[in-house]
Amino acid sequence: MSDTSVVIPAASARLGSEPARVADYVALLKPRVMSLVLFTGFVGLMLAPGQIHPVIALMALLCIGVGAGASGAINMWYDADIDADMARTAGRPVPAGRIDAGQALGFGVTLAIGSVLAMGLFVNLAAAGLLALTIGFYVFVYTMWLKRRTPQNIVIGGGAGAFPPMIGWAAVTGDVSLASVVLFAIIFMWTPPHFWALALYRSGDYRRVGVPMLPVVRGSRETRRQILFYTLALVPLTLAPSLIGLASWVYGVAAAVLGLVFIGHAVRVRRGNDGDHGPARRMFGFSILYLFLIFSLLLADRLLGFGG
Repeated sequence: MSDTSVVIPAASARLGSEPARVADYVALLKPRVMSLVLFTGFVGLMLAPGQIHPVIALMALLCIGVGAGASGAINMWYDADIDADMARTAGRPVPAGRIDAGQALGFGVTLAIGSVLAMGLFVNLAAAGLLALTIGFYVFVYTMWLKRRTPQNIVIGGGAGAFPPMIGWAAVTGDVSLASVVLFAIIFMWTPPHFWALALYRSGDYRRVGVPMLPVVRGSRETRRQILFYTLALVPLTLAPSLIGLASWVYGVAAAVLGLVFIGHAVRVRRGNDGDHGPARRMFGFSILYLFLIFSLLLADRLLGFGG
């Protein structure tokens, strides 16, 4: 495992010439990731049976968002050494020297503790416990343990990104149910094909810093095969909400159509070759839209009165 001290002092030396801005602290929170986390958490909250006061709902979503941002900040502190050598991440605030690594860590830890405490005080203990589990899983299990040790890092570690709809559900109900587990499972199974598509055309970055992403360890051919396998497993899972009464057949039909499009992308990736990154780039881009649309359909199905 790389030692963050190799890069951090050099980054810190540049702090005087590039003072941190508000935008740098926002960047620490990984706002693009946070937006998807917030949305899936919101859908979980809206699908849950029962009532929740709008102010409490807003507090729950705020805590989910802040907790996700805290995880991102701590991740950027820990990964500053490898981020500095990857084209995709070299411009992040810590490796670029705009924020000191210790400041990033303190910022992240403060937000993490604050978000969990606020969730427990203003929402309920079940949601707070799930939020604490999410942050801990992302920081300790994925970032510190799995990411630099195994090509299964994103498969297991992807669980951290799958918790938000369960947290939103628990904010309303105070518990975990089969329906919320299904929402978790959809994101969990979506994560490998989503991230491996990115890893296919960024494999040089990961190889250079020694992160054992699947294309680096097993090669692009096996990665393309695994992308198709997980996509084929994911699509039937997205139909489960209709089968358990969480959503209607209207959602099921729309999800099936989206799933066929997603499978089409996976097939094109599977048939691709090492020199053509186009299919992987297109699948990565569509995968984000796909998850957003699946959860949008669940939300619309409930708001329009089709769902259970």
